[in-house]
Amino acid sequence: MRLFAAVLPPRAVLVELGLAVDRLPDGDGLRWTGRDGWHLTLAFYGDVPETAAAELGERLGRAAVGTEPFELALGGGGQFGGRTLWAGVRGGTEALRRLAERAGAAGREAGLPTEHREHRPHLTLARARATTDLTPYVTALDTFTGAPWTVAELALMRSDLPRSGVPGERPRYEKVAAWELTGAR
Repeated sequence: MRLFAAVLPPRAVLVELGLAVDRLPDGDGLRWTGRDGWHLTLAFYGDVPETAAAELGERLGRAAVGTEPFELALGGGGQFGGRTLWAGVRGGTEALRRLAERAGAAGREAGLPTEHREHRPHLTLARARATTDLTPYVTALDTFTGAPWTVAELALMRSDLPRSGVPGERPRYEKVAAWELTGAR
């Protein structure tokens, strides 16, 4: 099963972001991500055998226990290479980066081929098949400042890729486990 670690913003925060996205220019050539699956990816593990999933869960649980809750807010936006439009993250980004490092380390310690690169906090809004001028969208998102919330949970998510071939079908995400951030050592 395809797994990744994530922070899931609360529903009210996602509704607020959805209102900002509704005010963006028309997105010809953009494939918008499903709002019901919006999340902040911390570490992507890829296809994880059942035998490794339990150990990954134990290690993620330890990462969560060692992390204190922290405050985040969504705000602004940006792009990766003219192909990915994203909403930015503000507030406790250093705490989020440390949690991402711990989630990545949990995967590597469980024997999973986890990427080891700098974490760039974002929430993906849309993707383009070809390089696109995303400047109007990024500019429109510049004024968006979402309400802060306290990140109190680390989630392990399952990703099911579209298989039907139906145009517009999106990946489906399911939370398979979660651990409370406690800051206890």
